[in-house]
Amino acid sequence: MPLEIFLIILPLSLFIFLSIKFLKHKSLYPFMPYKYNFKRRRKTFAKTLKLLNERKAKIIIETGTSREGLNNTKGDGAATLVFGKWAQENQAKMHSVDISEDSVKGAQDEVNKQGLNDTVTLHLSDSLAFLKNFEEPVDFLYLDSYDYSKTDQNIQVKSQEHHLKEFQLIEDKLHDDTIVLIDDCGLPGGGKGKTVVEYMLKKDWKVLINAYQILLIKN
Repeated sequence: MPLEIFLIILPLSLFIFLSIKFLKHKSLYPFMPYKYNFKRRRKTFAKTLKLLNERKAKIIIETGTSREGLNNTKGDGAATLVFGKWAQENQAKMHSVDISEDSVKGAQDEVNKQGLNDTVTLHLSDSLAFLKNFEEPVDFLYLDSYDYSKTDQNIQVKSQEHHLKEFQLIEDKLHDDTIVLIDDCGLPGGGKGKTVVEYMLKKDWKVLINAYQILLIKN
């Protein structure tokens, strides 16, 4: 290949490569540093953050905490840190509950590192027991507990039933402006949200975004 042609093709190829890489990088910048890639959750996270601002949310509950902190935003979303950061910036409070001691420790390490201790409270507990005893009105509910399986139908059903129970236990603390986001829905068998979304649609809720995550608000 002549040198002149090579010198033309090389920059073009580099430009195409960088453009593709840029399009695949789904950041929440400037809210979160650009280096963090939220991939399939970016759309629903961005919309949820917008709703939280509009509705001036004050109390956030998350079931299933971010066990890897900010180390795996592309894989698990790091919602504890994303919504914990929003809560800190908007004088809100976040409660994140998980039954796994290792998961709570991993999340707590990152909460400490990010200086979110006054905003984010991590609870080592079964989520059903925690929700049953929670007494405040909830402005944002994020359901992401009970790990799902792509292949084991028994685990799929148990995960779906667990998320339905979570919602039902906290349902009387939700209100007309409450936002509900359910993770890991775009998976074989309907994902974590299959059963609870079916229930919610019969209870005057509507779907805003149906993707890998499902975002719902009241009709």
